[in-house]
Amino acid sequence: MAGWRIDVGNMTGRYKDQDLNREVMRGIREAMEKENPDAWLVAENADQFPADLDGFGWHGTMNYNGFMRPVWGWLQKNPEVEGGFFGLPTQVPDFSGHNMVAAMRSFNAGIPWRSLVASMLLLNSHDTARFRNVVGGDLGRHVAGVGLLLTYPGVPSIFAGDEIGLKGAWGEDARRTINWEDRSEWDIEFFAAVKELVSIRRKSDALAFGGLRWVDVQENHIAFLRESKKETLLVIIARSETSVEIELSDYGYEYGQRLYGRTDLAPKSRRINFTTHDAQVEIWTLKSNDLVSKKD
Repeated sequence: MAGWRIDVGNMTGRYKDQDLNREVMRGIREAMEKENPDAWLVAENADQFPADLDGFGWHGTMNYNGFMRPVWGWLQKNPEVEGGFFGLPTQVPDFSGHNMVAAMRSFNAGIPWRSLVASMLLLNSHDTARFRNVVGGDLGRHVAGVGLLLTYPGVPSIFAGDEIGLKGAWGEDARRTINWEDRSEWDIEFFAAVKELVSIRRKSDALAFGGLRWVDVQENHIAFLRESKKETLLVIIARSETSVEIELSDYGYEYGQRLYGRTDLAPKSRRINFTTHDAQVEIWTLKSNDLVSKKD
């Protein structure tokens, strides 16, 4: 087996007053590594205590708290969701870009980097409403969510049917089947965008192995760098109308080329300045320049 997903990992080994969770978690990890050191051990951990991801038990988790929930809050638009905010008896919150990134940073700060990159990234799952419902059917915001899913550190995970815009207002409703005989309700435009973004993710060294550095966080857009030894990418995600201004030379870079999006800069540009009127995803390669970096 290439790996295992442990359902309700936070309750594994726990019953009434007995708590053998840590022993069971590490025992499974030890047994797996003896058989296959490259196997992946990921768990559904509803409580998300940092100790659950100390690097010695589960490799990673289904990243609901550090990714899905913050992204729902930022990209939601007239959500068609029943049953509350992922198990909570409340509406999906309305986050700014600052709120979302603060939640992501808080989660990331409590676990090792290796646990973050080994965790599943999700926009939704078999236990939640579909993301198409979260964004109220807005194609642009759904593409923005997929763009973030495929560029953020972790293991991008796409629940069957998401790639064609399948809907579902709650967990059971989301478990719909794909209609292979009649594709008239498939969102073909969205499907093409997903395939293009997946292709970029599969080929990119920076997205597979690079670090994460936030360079701009605003109400309606965010921007971050993914930097590896072989490649540097700048990712810009907008949810609605916004103006983006970033001085690339502050980070020691200049514009390379566009991998995804609709904005091009002049060759070797060191300053980004553009306005978008709707949701947008931009992924660009960057090159080092001869200026001294002014920021950490």
